[in-house]
Amino acid sequence: MYLNNGSYIRGARLTAAGLVAIGIFSVASADTIFSVNGTDVDSAVVDLYFNSRLAKQTTPATPEQREALMAELRDIYILATQDDAATLANDPTIAAQIDLQKHSILAQAVAKNFLQGVEVTEDEILAEYAEQVKLAPPLQFKARHILVPTQSEALELIQQLDDGADFQELAKEKSTGPSGQSGGDLGWFSPNQMVAPFSNAVQAMQDGEYTSEPVQTQFGWHVILREESREAEPPTLESSKENVRAAVQQKKFQAYLEKLRAASKSGDE
Repeated sequence: MYLNNGSYIRGARLTAAGLVAIGIFSVASADTIFSVNGTDVDSAVVDLYFNSRLAKQTTPATPEQREALMAELRDIYILATQDDAATLANDPTIAAQIDLQKHSILAQAVAKNFLQGVEVTEDEILAEYAEQVKLAPPLQFKARHILVPTQSEALELIQQLDDGADFQELAKEKSTGPSGQSGGDLGWFSPNQMVAPFSNAVQAMQDGEYTSEPVQTQFGWHVILREESREAEPPTLESSKENVRAAVQQKKFQAYLEKLRAASKSGDE
């Protein structure tokens, strides 16, 4: 339902440190940390490299990790300052990669800069919230499922249910999904939280019914029991305000991008 702030720009990337190493970018003046073959590597590059390599780590880097990362960075510069590096940089494929990744990084920076400067009013937040509530699915469902690898296994399970087998017990015994241990319980969910074939099947049933035919998704074959349904309650404005604000910002960015596209087309004519 919501858009992630800044999610537009994605694609092939090279660390900025790597681009600096081959002379594509320069960075703000900082203290030199080490030099390789006449090329100074300053603290801005070191910090950038460390941050990119440790982005997913939740604990501070150990001295051993920092030493290893410094060695990695030094190796980048050693390789990138060899005599054949300048020649290789002129290879059409490598030159294209460098150019694409340079512009990808710049595009992300421009997008981030634009989003940081976007102002969102309370009226815009209220209007976006009302629009999202209007578009939200009207019902939520409580369901169970049994996931198996093949259609034939799913058909056999449906036959067992037709013969009076207990759905929860079959799920515990046969389901390969993580919910199998809890009898296939998926709890309450909105249709847009599930993949389309699963969601469509649940919406087409009545409470208390199970699917008469197996439902295929990318995860396998499902036998689904729709237990209950209820009117969906949208999140409060207060609880979703930041997500709504991000959606408004993203829409403004898309409008900005459309203007840039139009201007680019005019300039090409």
